[in-house]
Parts: sequence; structure tokens; C-alpha cells
Amino acid sequence: MADPKYGTLRKKITFYDSDKRYADLKIRLAHDSLSQAKFFRGIVTAYLSKDPDILNFVDKLKVSNGVNKKRTKAERKLIKDGEENLNKFSLGDGEIENIFDILEKENPDL
Repeated sequence: MADPKYGTLRKKITFYDSDKRYADLKIRLAHDSLSQAKFFRGIVTAYLSKDPDILNFVDKLKVSNGVNKKRTKAERKLIKDGEENLNKFSLGDGEIENIFDILEKENPDL
């Protein structure tokens, strides 16, 4: 039996919180015309795509939870430097794919 392609299976993400915070969340989401699913998927997408607004919030969250502030600044600098290098060398996802395609054509044995 063949395994399904990675990234196509649906996974459930859950956590527990108080009934008061749950009710407050539902009220705020209704106020903003968002479902829980859209809200959490949007937050996860922003986090995974390194949205600066979310990363600033994550920095505050890490500090409030006792994560080393120097480490947080160092991580932020690495992310910024990496983004600058991607822009400097025009290495977006499409360009990287093109490079691999060229390499594959020129070196079919690889």
C-alpha cells in the first residue's frame, strides 16, 4: 500500500483553556466575523511564513515566558540576515526550483 504524499494528511491541533477564555474568544471571533478555524489557521500561517507582526508578538511571548532575550535577538538577526541574502541574490522559491531544474538537466546522473 502506497503512503500518501507528505503534507496532504489532515491533522487536528487541540489544547485546553478555561471556559471563560473560550467564551471570550468566541465572542471576539464573532465580533471580527472569523471562525475559530480561520483564526488559528491564519495565525499558524503567519507564524510559519515568518510574518514580522507575528514574530514581534512571539518575541514578547518568549520574553514573558523566560526565554533568553539575547537568544531571541540573535534569532531575529539571523532571520533578517537570511531574508536580506535571499533578496540580495534573488533566491525566491521559484528561482531555487529553476536552479535545481538546470542542475538536473546538465547532470542527469545526480
